[in-house]
Amino acid sequence: MSEFLTEKGYQVFGLVRGQNNPKAKLVTDENPSLELVEGDLRDLSSLIAAVEQVQPDEVYNLGAMSFVALSFRQPELTADITGVGVLRMLEAIRIVGGTENNPIRFYQASSSEMFGKVRETPQNENTPFHPRSPYGVAKVFGHHMTVNYRESYGLHASSGICFNHEGPRRGLEFVTRKITNGIARIKLGLQDSITLGNIDAARDWGYAGDFVEAMWLMLQQGEPDDYVIATGETHTVREFLEVAFACAEIDDWERFVKRDPRFERPAEVDLLMGDPTKAHQQLGWKPRVTFDELVRMMYEADLAEETTKAALGR
Repeated sequence: MSEFLTEKGYQVFGLVRGQNNPKAKLVTDENPSLELVEGDLRDLSSLIAAVEQVQPDEVYNLGAMSFVALSFRQPELTADITGVGVLRMLEAIRIVGGTENNPIRFYQASSSEMFGKVRETPQNENTPFHPRSPYGVAKVFGHHMTVNYRESYGLHASSGICFNHEGPRRGLEFVTRKITNGIARIKLGLQDSITLGNIDAARDWGYAGDFVEAMWLMLQQGEPDDYVIATGETHTVREFLEVAFACAEIDDWERFVKRDPRFERPAEVDLLMGDPTKAHQQLGWKPRVTFDELVRMMYEADLAEETTKAALGR
């Protein structure tokens, strides 16, 4: 997102929690023009200070405890950051200046995990929510709070109900990156197998770079609204494995994959597939990267990274 906005000519600020945050160098290395500002989604006063300091035209809230499996182990912290953190950010904008005289525009990263045990397929902006994890429940709270501030205070506040968006920068704890990184290491002889949970879970996977364009487009509209951001296709983890192993030219991939029930969720979300018609029609947005291209992009990036590490003896 920061790279996309910088290329658009924006002066971009990133909120960082705490001093000497280990992620600070990572994000500034990726985008040297990014300016860091201290703030914490658990502390309203710090958010007010950050908004007052920056005086932003647009605020993109992508901050969250975003790993679903971890939310089952830390539900209270997930609720505080992923849920109530949205309220604090909205309140800071309202206090500092989200009115007509100082119309700060706000984007909330809502999630397909809000649909959970889906009532219909594909899911659109009117599909009822039935979250199946503390993360999904917290995202529902943040989503409704964004609508509430829009309707109560006239904030230009929009939510993107984003289905899974992946890329080479995805954390290694997420199944897609766990797969592509693991296969790269298997290809190089650095590990023997990948251990996964439910490989029949189906998701609507898109490229993160495509999704940030949709987020930006929402805040360029005259009126705020909520949009499903998705590819409109669904693929299982099994299909992801097949494509990724094919990229590595490895046959009989099943012998490299182990199953462990510890990686399965207490309440599973079996199928997610978004209907992005509204985003197509009102934002003029469509994803550019296909599923197969996304998997290959991630595998090749991991292969290059692991090859470099091996050469350096790490």
